[in-house]
Amino acid sequence: MTAPTLPPPFTPPALESNDKLLAILCHVSFFLGVGFSLPLIVYLVKRRESGFVEYHSRQVLNFHLSLVLYAICTIPLCFVLIGIPIFLALGVMGFVCAIIGAIKASEGGFYCYPLTIPFIS
Repeated sequence: MTAPTLPPPFTPPALESNDKLLAILCHVSFFLGVGFSLPLIVYLVKRRESGFVEYHSRQVLNFHLSLVLYAICTIPLCFVLIGIPIFLALGVMGFVCAIIGAIKASEGGFYCYPLTIPFIS
């Protein structure tokens, strides 16, 4: 008897290095000072060319829009002093999630931000 052969492991399709770079830049756009504009431009230009870049830029746009909405809702709570820790937590969450998203994009994976409202689908 011969041992059964296993199928080759699944390998995802190769991505262009530009696609990975654009996805990473979308995630770190908050640190570069172009928070909303860079992912929007990348989304509008590359959405029909690369599904990978389109997914990441859409996730970043939805996350940034959600953070802005959460921050606006938190401003009235700052007068009661409850909003200050919430506001700081939003900043920390934005910082940490952007780094995680950039790492996932550099590995060729996908990352879905937590607490994100899907404005752009």
